Amino acid sequence: MMLIPTHHFRDIERKPEYLQPEKCIPPPHPSLMGTMWFIRDGCGIACAIVTWILVLYAEFVVLFVMLIPSRDYVYSIINGIVFNLLAFLALASHFRAMLTDPGAVPKGNATKEFIESLQLKPGQVVYKCPKCCSIKPDRAHHCSVCKRCIRKMDHHCPWVNNCVGENNQKYFVLFTMYIALISLHALIMVGFHFLHCFEEDWTKCSSFSPPTTVILLILLCFEGLLFLIFTSVMFGTQVHSICTDETTIERLKRKNQPRQRTGSWKSVKETFGGNFSLNWFNPFSRPCQPRSPSDRDLVRQVTSLSDTDNTETTGEQPEENEEEADSVETVDE
Repeated sequence: MMLIPTHHFRDIERKPEYLQPEKCIPPPHPSLMGTMWFIRDGCGIACAIVTWILVLYAEFVVLFVMLIPSRDYVYSIINGIVFNLLAFLALASHFRAMLTDPGAVPKGNATKEFIESLQLKPGQVVYKCPKCCSIKPDRAHHCSVCKRCIRKMDHHCPWVNNCVGENNQKYFVLFTMYIALISLHALIMVGFHFLHCFEEDWTKCSSFSPPTTVILLILLCFEGLLFLIFTSVMFGTQVHSICTDETTIERLKRKNQPRQRTGSWKSVKETFGGNFSLNWFNPFSRPCQPRSPSDRDLVRQVTSLSDTDNTETTGEQPEENEEEADSVETVDE
């Protein structure tokens, strides 16, 4: 098993009463009515609604201000099909990223009976999250918005009202890519439309009045430029995280601990679902489903018990750092 020294700020649990695991409620059995994943966060819901409104606004301006009034029917048809296809894929990717379980760890499994059933050996530990009362596998982090521990959590994005984790990172990458593409496409069409209207009569290049047309185009230009920059940066950081097999949280914390990393190409295939194909760009195809962690995967090995002894603290760590709030269950030799 991989050797992972404990974090310098982790509290060591020598007795099961530390977190009172007997108060942890066992995870409920899954039901058909409770399989949908949706985060009830007011800010996230508002951001998701704003995202759809902005895309629909761009759709309105492109169709009813630029393409439909155009006399070049070939230009209008080609650009209309391309823009609508990209917009549909962007909204579908957003929908999947928002409603897909990002990789939540079973809640409430840090019970006393379950921990005892693991039969920890000397030098073995399990990390327990006191916030959601769950045993955290390697590379899992607690999200204060989702109120769950998420496997390979990259970050929580309010624009998709969800965490970006191992199960929905593909949809988030596709969402940023398609938003960047429709933003670039809209900016190009706005540029051509302005040139056309300067050469022609403004009253003939749009079904709206010239002042209204100018305002709508300027707003679309501002929106397209803003989202092109934002989503391009997000797309680049996500691709970099996938290729380096290092999430944003892991990169920011820069833990000084050894960890086996997946090869860049293997990590890309796991994220997008197998070998390269058009399904990589399809928001309706699922990524490679990771193997469900077994009970033994929750147990980690330390180099020696002195590593855990040296990390014992007084519990004065800031609460906003989920890593610092974890407890470690160990077995003395």
